[in-house]
Amino acid sequence: MSLLVVGSVAYDSIITPQAAADEVLGGSATFFATAASHFTPVNLVAVVGDDFDHQDIAFLKDRKVSLEGLQTVPGKTFRWKGRYLENMNDRETIYTHLNVFETFQPELPSSYRNSPFVFLANIGPELQYTVMQQVAKPLFVAMDTMNFWISGAPEPLRKILSVVDGLIINDAEVKELSGESNIFVGAKKIQAMGPSTLIIKKGEHGALLVHNNSYFYCPAYPVTLLYDPTGAGDTFAGGFMGFLAKAGKVDDASLRWAVVYGSALASYSVEAFGIAAIRDLSAADIQKRVDALTAMTRLPV
Repeated sequence: MSLLVVGSVAYDSIITPQAAADEVLGGSATFFATAASHFTPVNLVAVVGDDFDHQDIAFLKDRKVSLEGLQTVPGKTFRWKGRYLENMNDRETIYTHLNVFETFQPELPSSYRNSPFVFLANIGPELQYTVMQQVAKPLFVAMDTMNFWISGAPEPLRKILSVVDGLIINDAEVKELSGESNIFVGAKKIQAMGPSTLIIKKGEHGALLVHNNSYFYCPAYPVTLLYDPTGAGDTFAGGFMGFLAKAGKVDDASLRWAVVYGSALASYSVEAFGIAAIRDLSAADIQKRVDALTAMTRLPV
């Protein structure tokens, strides 16, 4: 089944303790769509400037990502530059140039409006809500958010949370959004706001799925070559939603497997700058890490 993503397309410049890269293709929608395209066709809604590289357009089309919803407007594409500290968990932003993304208004082509699976990447909650007003009756809608929106736009955030099915969030954001120090108590409070499904990202410690009253934990794959964590969360979301769209259903078993596949994709993402490590993965590559993750949690009989 088709999958719709609304988010950002950007060029990132990244400095890590190991190396640096300038102007690599990034953005939440790009990481998401690249990961999800390994499972299902993706409909992308975003905005770029007239400086966007034609080779990047060609790459997305080759990945069977529909660009009918990609707006090209006069000006420069969104750019971000950051530096990761030695532990690779903390980073500092050197600059954020929103450029054409600053005035982005999502407009869904008519062919996208019946997408059964929808992901609202990390954009303002008001914009996320406008997308919900343009879709028909999707089977499953998930969204991302961040502490900036939790503290800066609490009412619009509550409004969008009331109409989505799933929320992908990290453990610190769970505590901030719920006001609870215990993530299990916090998860229940967030479920009461609307989404019945939470995926709580814990970075190198894996991810926790809370679906109605059931819980599932997936460890992180033990990556030994951590090159660039940028976009790992969006890659996880793409693998997660891509698997669900391919399965065509949202039951407890599908959600659990989706978390595992999302974790497998994310483990590749961090091994190179930008999308380099996930753009040309084979099905066998992905399955190899899925098998490793399941083996990590399998008890002897």
